[in-house]
Amino acid sequence: MRAATHADSRSPERTRQRLLDEACRLFAMHSFAGTSLQMIADTLGVTKAAVYHHFKTRDDILTAVIQPAIEEMHAIIAAAEAQRTPSARADAMLSGLVDLTVKHRGLIAMIGTDPGVTSALQSHPDVMELFRRPGELMALDGSAEAEINATLALAGIATTASSPVMQHHDADVLRRHLLAAGRRILGLRARKP
Repeated sequence: MRAATHADSRSPERTRQRLLDEACRLFAMHSFAGTSLQMIADTLGVTKAAVYHHFKTRDDILTAVIQPAIEEMHAIIAAAEAQRTPSARADAMLSGLVDLTVKHRGLIAMIGTDPGVTSALQSHPDVMELFRRPGELMALDGSAEAEINATLALAGIATTASSPVMQHHDADVLRRHLLAAGRRILGLRARKP
């Protein structure tokens, strides 16, 4: 393995990733609507043109920021849909969603609390489907009670995992308790550790 060179730290991929990381930090601090491309450029010490080289709009940056989580969610949904029974589908969806939520706490907080993010995402039907499909998979029989329980589990997982009050908890502890609570809400059998 070769040592990183100065040129490596200036590569377009690294610059793009630094831009995304900084944009995510600024979105969390100032909101999506409150963050301009100029703010991102200033924080990185680059020109606005350098930001435009990678992304034409803030919406493009937001899409790139959430893309890894979107790809993970597609895989989780596919894995849940491949299960044979409604309870196996619900449990697979719950488990995958808890893992994703714990892994991307900051992103989940931003999606759940920033109206500008919510508004921007509504123009992406494929992303909005990712908000709808987990609830369908977790609602065991499609009844009103099952739909309400699935929505309660989804909201509870997202809110709890992304809460600043929960940030001191280890990811494994949080994951274990969220899974147990989600299974209780959905009426799924508890798994042995």
